[in-house]
Order: sequence, then structure tokens, then C-alpha cells
Amino acid sequence: MNYSRLGNTNLTVSRICMGCMGFGDAGRGQHSWTLDEEHSREIIRRGLDLGVNFYDTAIAYQSGTSEQYVGRALRDFARRDEVVVATKFLPRTPEEIEKGISGQRHIENMIDTSLKNLGMDHVDLYIYHMWDWQTPLYDIMDGLNRVVKAGKARYIGISNCFAWQIAKANALAEREGFAKFVSVQGHYNLIFREEEREMVPYCSEENIALTPYSALASGRLSRLPGQGGTKRAEEDAYAKFKYGATEEQDNVIIARVAELAEKRGVSMTEVSLAWLLTKVTAPVVGATKFQHIEGAAKAVDLTLTPEEIAYLEELYVPHALAGVMAQNKPAAASEKHVWSTGDQKIAR
Repeated sequence: MNYSRLGNTNLTVSRICMGCMGFGDAGRGQHSWTLDEEHSREIIRRGLDLGVNFYDTAIAYQSGTSEQYVGRALRDFARRDEVVVATKFLPRTPEEIEKGISGQRHIENMIDTSLKNLGMDHVDLYIYHMWDWQTPLYDIMDGLNRVVKAGKARYIGISNCFAWQIAKANALAEREGFAKFVSVQGHYNLIFREEEREMVPYCSEENIALTPYSALASGRLSRLPGQGGTKRAEEDAYAKFKYGATEEQDNVIIARVAELAEKRGVSMTEVSLAWLLTKVTAPVVGATKFQHIEGAAKAVDLTLTPEEIAYLEELYVPHALAGVMAQNKPAAASEKHVWSTGDQKIAR
């Protein structure tokens, strides 16, 4: 495993971040394909054995049971100062807004619940999961700054945002003396490269770490179409929503991944992640089988030539925004967003 500094921080992270959305009580979330605690622990322990020290979860994942599984496993298998733990919080619910709970109070409640789930006194990276149009940005940044000052989080990050949003947030933080966002967790992979328009150059200029999710496009970049179907592939409607409309153009690129993998004698996972590792600090790679994290770890040691990188990139065509980013806009007055903090549902 190789390691890198996480942007403008003193955190040293493995080049692969284990994504923990696949862990948690399947009966307490939207996903029926998640792993129970016993099997989650096995995957986490294998990741640690491979040198993975960076773990990403969220309060939204299976009603907090992902955080609980991750926290207990890391306490049993690693020293706290040996791992970098990230979790994410959700926007205020309509009920909280109606009760007059401020953004600052909401964030305090969220971090306290996550720390209880994790069984930790702090997280290394606390991530704003998605833009909250119902709460003033000042309240968000002030609330996050209070979390950092209280020692409950060392640094803050953001997910699912546009470059102008993080630029605006960090400008406000600089003006007010608040903590700034040090990382961005966006949707970025070989068949979805819209982050390259503004976010990638902005983060390069500001030394903000890129830790993208969907690094393998929900498994599409790890196998040829029609091969190796999984329960998640069959049931993950959100993944189909993200990629279903561009299947034909994406499959041409996927075929090139398979071609290079065969030529180099490696897996498609290794080729896809080796490409992404030339662009970002640490992709978030979901793992529900040993082969998922083992393949990701091998990708760190694969170096693609400039010609191979160009071959993988040249057929890309622009994609429309999908998923959370397609929803990243002010809600109409009649809309009612429902986010999950327990038994509610989350728009992912």
C-alpha cells in the first residue's frame, strides 16, 4: 500500500479508502444487499492487513449501523491513531426546520450521534453529505467550526457539491476564521468524468483532496456487461439511475478497460482504479467481498503508460448529471425533502 497526505492536513491516508456503505443491518436501511456485522468485520480486517488505514461511513448508512459495525471493528483490530475515520451528516429534516432547530444545533446532534455509533471521541474527517438548501451556509460553516473547536472532528470535508459551492463555503470560512473544507467526495470514475470540468482544477489549485465515490461505477468498471452479476447489481436502483441512460457509450470504454486488463494480465478493477489514482488522492472503494478490497489494493501498484491513459480516455462523451448532483438545486416551495437519520428515507 502507498500513502499520501490528505490535502492541506497532517493526515496520512492510504491511496485506497474503504467505503463502508455496504456494511450494516439490511433490515434498517434501503439496501437488502448489505453485510451483517460478522462479515463486515472480516472485510475491515482484511483491509487493515492490506494497509488500508482510511475508512468512510455515514450516519445515513443503514440507520447508523454501518457506523456501529465500523467503530467496533476498528476498536478491536487497530489502534485509533493508526486509522483515519470519516463519516458524513445529512441536512436538517423538515421536522427539525419546523421545530426551529438551527443548523448549528443540528450538526451538533448529528456528530454526537455518529460518535456514539462509532464508539469514538472524535472523527478525523467530518463530511457534509449533500448541500442543504434549507439552511443558511453561515449556520453550516459555523456549526462545523464548532465541531472542530470542540475536538469532535479534526477536519471537515464535503460531498456532492459543485465547485462554486465549495469555493463559496471556503471563502466564507476564511472571512470568518472558520475551519475550511479540506476534501471533496464527488462522483468520479472513468465513465463519469464531469468533475474534470471545474472541480478537479479547483481542487488542484487549492490543494483540496479528491476522494471520489462510485470509483468503479457500481461495479460496471470491474467486469464486462452481463458478467458476474451481484445482488447489488440486480437491486441497486440508484446505480441504474446513474448509469442506465449512458449504457451504450459507457460500454465502449468498459471494453477498452477489459482489453488493457487482458493485455497487462491484471483485473479490470486494477486498470480502472489505476487510471483514477492518477487523478485523485484516494478513491472510496466499496467492499463486500475480499476480492473487492484485494483488487483495489493491487491497483496502487499498477502504473499505466501515458498511451494507455489516453486510450482509456479518448472515447468519453459528456454525461448529464445524475443522482444527488442532479438534485442539487433549491427546492420549490411545495417540495418536501425527506432525509434519513433513522427510519426515514434518503434521496441518494
